[in-house]
Amino acid sequence: MSPDRSTALPFSPLDFQLVLLRRMADHRPDLVESARHALGASIADMREANRRWQAMVRSPRSRGAVQRYRSVLGAPETVQRRTIGDLECEALLWLVPLWPDLRFEVLTAPGGAVWNEWLVRAPGAPGPVLRTADDLLPWSCTVDEVARAFAPVRPMEGTAPTRWRLAFTPPGGRPHIAEFTWGLLQEVQLPDTYT
Repeated sequence: MSPDRSTALPFSPLDFQLVLLRRMADHRPDLVESARHALGASIADMREANRRWQAMVRSPRSRGAVQRYRSVLGAPETVQRRTIGDLECEALLWLVPLWPDLRFEVLTAPGGAVWNEWLVRAPGAPGPVLRTADDLLPWSCTVDEVARAFAPVRPMEGTAPTRWRLAFTPPGGRPHIAEFTWGLLQEVQLPDTYT
């Protein structure tokens, strides 16, 4: 990747992966640095990709979220119908090469409004075995996987639009809080140490 990515270049799937990493850098700078190197990108590339993404999202001429993802990531790898309660919705899934066992999912309501945008386990890909809080390693699992493994969980407000938190108590353990960015686990803490 060039040290100076011009805004004239189309926003690419590589740029999108850098946007995901930019938000994760607040929690896992070590993992982000390794991933960024694997992508051949600099810190400046990551910042520039994030700046361009935010400009696209906030532009008064902005396309809808689904069209924006299609223009950046291409046609979805998979489109699935889902029923949530009594509503039919659609889940569009894209491959994210940095995490080959995950997919970026955009969940849309009838009429095309976007309900959710995050990383999920790829259909058919085995997820991690989650029995204790020690099994919850950074970047190893998604919101849905933690919620299923440690049900019942309590969703909590995230610290930014792309962040989620779950309060849960593992069997025989103390309460914990799991922090996610773009749906991917970043860290787990005890409530009394949570900042």
